[in-house]
Amino acid sequence: MPGTVLYERDGHVATITYNRPEALNAINGELRADLNAAWVQFRDDDQAWVAIVTGAGRAFSAGADLRGGGAGDASKATFWETPSLTSLENGIEIWKPIIAAVNGYCLGFACTLVAACDFVIASDRAEFGFPEVKLGVPTIQGSIRMPKKVGWQNAMELLLLGDRVDAQRAKEMGLCWKVVPHDDLMPEARKLAARLCAAAPLAVRATKEVAHRGQGLPFVEAVRFGETMRRVAGATEDAREGMTASREKRTPTWKGA
Repeated sequence: MPGTVLYERDGHVATITYNRPEALNAINGELRADLNAAWVQFRDDDQAWVAIVTGAGRAFSAGADLRGGGAGDASKATFWETPSLTSLENGIEIWKPIIAAVNGYCLGFACTLVAACDFVIASDRAEFGFPEVKLGVPTIQGSIRMPKKVGWQNAMELLLLGDRVDAQRAKEMGLCWKVVPHDDLMPEARKLAARLCAAAPLAVRATKEVAHRGQGLPFVEAVRFGETMRRVAGATEDAREGMTASREKRTPTWKGA
């Protein structure tokens, strides 16, 4: 039987799919564990350069399954008191690009996951929101990520009102990058993934890590860290291949080494 999360790789692109369509991909304990395992698999798969995360059926994920020990179940409070180090929402470090292809409802902890992605492409049927305050529980990871992601007032709209917003409003906020017709969602995500794979994978990862870590460092220290990363990436086979291909006016062949 298929698991609650699917992991499939086509070439250098991994697709991670929430797979409880009968429950609108609500997050129970089993899905939580399967999703964490999928992120570790992607991180450690040398041939996986880009990930697309999406949902099976008509939802990306409806958030916590309150009947199944989900992320927002007040009776399972230890879920957020001891956050998993393998959870994307809680900060596992993955420097490969991640695209969220949001096909429907994207609520609660799933919306926090989307905020941790590098690109968010939304179907015109998508809806985003944090309903936790209407259930009597606070939003924790979402409260930490959203102000930086969308600005203070937009974050408060999502977090304190507890209402859903449609894909266009999410784009206005800066929560999603692009809104496309529903049937175009996965083709657009795969097209973006192919564009990302055209760049040297180690250089992409170094750039993402500098962008992330640099936000928390004073400017001079951030530049020093970046220059260190530049030297490390510049010593790779791919860096030599990039320069050679440029001189020879051909498309480089990346090895990820």
